Amino acid sequence: MQPYQADPSSQVSAALSGIRALIFPVDGVLNNGTITTDSNGGELCTLCVRDAVAIQEALRNGLCIAVISGRPAEAYRPLLESAGVTDLFLSGGDRLEAYEDFKRSRGLQDEECACIADDIVDLPILRKVGFPVTPINGIEYLRNRVAYISVFESGKGCIREVVEMILQHHGKWEYGERQEQETMY
Repeated sequence: MQPYQADPSSQVSAALSGIRALIFPVDGVLNNGTITTDSNGGELCTLCVRDAVAIQEALRNGLCIAVISGRPAEAYRPLLESAGVTDLFLSGGDRLEAYEDFKRSRGLQDEECACIADDIVDLPILRKVGFPVTPINGIEYLRNRVAYISVFESGKGCIREVVEMILQHHGKWEYGERQEQETMY
């Protein structure tokens, strides 16, 4: 998706129409970009509950989720598996290669994928996907290179916001104001 080539809202709407998968890295999106270790060198992992609930809702509604890490981040596996994510690329290595493997395994095209990323190491994937996003605290360089800037910080709800956008656009987010009003009366 080429950002800022048309009316932003119609461009976002068009991109969201075809999205079937969401990809994001551990560092800077799932977490806040901080790596914390204990005195033995073991990584301490955090996961925003709002993001975890959104991931579960996404999977329940047929959206594929892939988590890719350019560094070994196996400590996150139990948290992500408990949320239901099975497409985990946490051993480190080439992010773009992991993205291509994910697409192949799910039969996806670039335009069917959204990606939330916060730094330049993610540019190869952001340039390919149909809906590139950065958290509000993503690096400045990405701001004119993505289709959408989340109003939430990494590790603090940006995944939730994007999942809601995708599912609402597909009529699969049942927790919107309109749906609640219709069922109240």
